[in-house]
Amino acid sequence: MSSYFKHIATSATLLGLFALIGTGIVALIHDGTEERIAENERLSMLRNLNAIVPRASYDNEMLTDTVVVDDEALAGGRPVTVYRARRDGEPVAAVFATVAPEGYSGPIKLLVGVNADGTVAGVRVTAHRETPGLGDAIETQRSDWILGFDGKSLDEPPEEQWAVRRDGGVFDQFTGATISPRAIVKAVKETLVYFAAHRDAVFPRADKTTTAEEPS
Repeated sequence: MSSYFKHIATSATLLGLFALIGTGIVALIHDGTEERIAENERLSMLRNLNAIVPRASYDNEMLTDTVVVDDEALAGGRPVTVYRARRDGEPVAAVFATVAPEGYSGPIKLLVGVNADGTVAGVRVTAHRETPGLGDAIETQRSDWILGFDGKSLDEPPEEQWAVRRDGGVFDQFTGATISPRAIVKAVKETLVYFAAHRDAVFPRADKTTTAEEPS
């Protein structure tokens, strides 16, 4: 009987040891994978930011020069991270990581870049669930439609024409897909309106790179 219990105890010890080793291996893999995923996400964001604001046009670390803004009229009321590009401490552009909440298949995540003069620097879709072959034409890999925002402003076209053609605006929709373009046009317009009204919240006048005064 004692040998039986000894066998049970040995088996239990071995199982516990294997479980401990297995847990350790999984934890190590998870830690390594988590770091790799985080780095891949960082590089992907940087590529998208530089596709909107060319790297040669700014000299700060845009990935870390951020501010979070919150407004009912922006991104469906969600907080929005804004990446700020500067050159010699002066504003170059702001890139809003915003959302078009009314996409056909759900929210569409966007980066909307606004130059310091209020014109659109560029727009990129970072995540969506739109229908393949229809709604996914919002991606630059599928279509150049989203590049049509470049250089636009609230003056050109006039604010009241910031809509798809079906709604009386100047922006094309896709054949068989109007909801996704409509949602993106609206989101870009809202971003421009927010920036025009809250430019100092994005780039506070005292919030710029300064150099220390030389001793007299």
